[in-house]
Amino acid sequence: MTEKDKNQTADANTDLTHLVIDAVQDRKGRDITIIDLSGMEGASTGKFIICTGNSTAQVGAIADNIRERLASDARRKPYHYDGYRNCQWIVLDYGEAMIHVFLPDTRKFYDLESLWGDAPSTEIPNLD
Repeated sequence: MTEKDKNQTADANTDLTHLVIDAVQDRKGRDITIIDLSGMEGASTGKFIICTGNSTAQVGAIADNIRERLASDARRKPYHYDGYRNCQWIVLDYGEAMIHVFLPDTRKFYDLESLWGDAPSTEIPNLD
């Protein structure tokens, strides 16, 4: 991979992250955390973007808005997604990033932030 390709990939990842954050906040999602897994051996993706919705309807709406925003603004579709059946935890796999949308109790139970505690993380402030 050339230096130009690396820079374009980094820009695409940054743009993807910003689009996801905007899509989450647009549906009043909270507690956004970005975990950088790029330096972690054995990680299946470059980053996790984790957020919380307060109800199953909100979790579904956040996930839908992320998919719609990335499809329209970045022409990206997830490779896979799961969790719409009960909407307690929806995961969207975009290859370089996996997006996790949780109910509060489900997020606390699985505690991905602690599981990947060795990786650097960034918390995005809530809008309210």
